[in-house]
Amino acid sequence: MNAHRPRKRFGQHFLSDPGVIDAIVRAIDPQPGDTIVEIGPGHGAITEPLAKKAGKLHCIELDRDLAAALRRRFGASERVSIHEADALNFDYCELGDSLRIVGNLPYNISTPLLFHLIESRDCITDMHFMLQKEVVNRMTAVPGSKAYGRLGIMLGCHLGVEALFDVGPECFDPPPAVTSAVVRLVPLGSGRPVIDDEKLLSRLVATAFSQRRKTLRNALKTLLDESELRSLGVDPGKRPEALPIADYVTLANYVSRRGSDSG
Repeated sequence: MNAHRPRKRFGQHFLSDPGVIDAIVRAIDPQPGDTIVEIGPGHGAITEPLAKKAGKLHCIELDRDLAAALRRRFGASERVSIHEADALNFDYCELGDSLRIVGNLPYNISTPLLFHLIESRDCITDMHFMLQKEVVNRMTAVPGSKAYGRLGIMLGCHLGVEALFDVGPECFDPPPAVTSAVVRLVPLGSGRPVIDDEKLLSRLVATAFSQRRKTLRNALKTLLDESELRSLGVDPGKRPEALPIADYVTLANYVSRRGSDSG
């Protein structure tokens, strides 16, 4: 029996359903040559099966009590390393290349953590995460849908996103107030769009969706005028959710180059 009480400030909900644990491990399909990084292992629900199958397992746990318990449990294994650290600030590429990242991510840090991981995409092979279903819906949303927005666009510039299956609240201790979902993320290779200025793209997308009920003509008027939108093949009368990722990249690159030319 685990005496550790979940801490609200860490957003802790521990996975406890054996069937779901097995389904997640099967989706990851760990191999003897894999280096796997588990973010937020908690009580080690999927740590145990991963440690048995992977070549090397790194566990990143911020909660010092849980980290200590994991060291006691896996300390004898040369293939398991426990890092008492903040996943939001962790340098993943220090652990090697071709990393496979997994985790039941705390809902309160999931979005900033995903953006942090994008920065390490060159040393990551794939990622499997348990997230709030609403977040997964936004990550996989297509243009024209209500869930389509900044998160899906910025992730979609760098990652292929695939929703795998839902997980009900009853599979956790304590049960969260929402349904969760498991998602697979794979860094895009040569098909990744060329982005001149990542921060500018992020600002342009955020500007567009800050007024998502407005047309692009009005939403982006501080960055582009109507004639510029038309010259780039974008209908100024469309709303932000109608524009595919490639068009947002085109707009941001145009603004970036226009600024460089004028400088």
